[in-house]
Amino acid sequence: MSEPVVLCATDARGVATVTLNRPALNNAYNADLLQSLIETCEALAADDGVRIVVIRGNGPHFQAGADLVWLRQLAAMDAATNHAASTATAQAMRGLNEMAKPTIALVHGYCVGGGTGIVASCDIVIAERGANFAVSEARWGMAATIIFPQLVAAMGIRNVRRYALSGEPFDARRAEVLGLVHEVCQPGQLDASAAPIIDALLKIGPQAQALSKLSALRCADAIIDDALFSRLVDEHATKRRSAEAAEGLASFAEKREAAWYRP
Repeated sequence: MSEPVVLCATDARGVATVTLNRPALNNAYNADLLQSLIETCEALAADDGVRIVVIRGNGPHFQAGADLVWLRQLAAMDAATNHAASTATAQAMRGLNEMAKPTIALVHGYCVGGGTGIVASCDIVIAERGANFAVSEARWGMAATIIFPQLVAAMGIRNVRRYALSGEPFDARRAEVLGLVHEVCQPGQLDASAAPIIDALLKIGPQAQALSKLSALRCADAIIDDALFSRLVDEHATKRRSAEAAEGLASFAEKREAAWYRP
C-alpha cells in the first residue's frame, strides 16, 4: 500500500504538522495531493484541539509547484475536468489563507509555483538560507492566477508584477526583503527557529487569534469573494488548455526552450 501524499500529526500542545509527502517528485502537487491537503486542512480547522498548523515538505524540497506530467495529461482533457482541477487548487489556497488558526510554513529547498502560493497563504514563513523561490507558471505558457491574491497580499503588486511576469528565481534573503518570508535561518534550524514563535502563539487566546486574523484579512481586502474566485479559476483552467501552454509543457518535457524564446 502506498504512503499517503499528505501526512498529519498533532502533538500534546495542539500543534499539527502537515507534511507534503511526494519526495521523489519534490512534493509536486497533483489531484491526489490537492484533495488530501484540502481534506486535512478542513479537518484541522474543525478540530478544537488543534491550536497551530505547521506545513512542511518531506525530502530535499518544500514544494516544487504542480506536477508538470500531470498538467500535460490534464491539459488534454475536457474543459470541465480542467475547471475542476483549477477549482481544487484555488480551494486549497483559499482554505489555508482563511483558516482561523495560525499557520506556519517551514521552507527548505525549492518553493516554486503553487509552493509560493502555499507560503503566501500562511501567517508566518521561515525559510532556510538555501531555499529558492519562483513564480514560474508563465514560463510554461500558463498563468498563476489562482495564487495572485495571496502573493499580492504577501509581496505587493509591484513585486508580483516582476516575478510572475519574468519567472526569475529568487533566494531566501530576497524573499525576506520582498515580504514573502518572515525569517531566514541556517540549514537544519527550521524547527529551532519556529519554536519560540510557536510558544508565543500558544500563549494567545484562540478566539482572539481567530478574530484578529479575520479582521486583518478583511481590513486588507484579502478575503476572496466568490465572483473573483470563479474568475481566477476560469482564467487558470482556460490558459492551461491553450496552444501556448501545450508548447510550454512540451518544452519542459523535451528539456528545450519554448518556441517563443528568441535569444
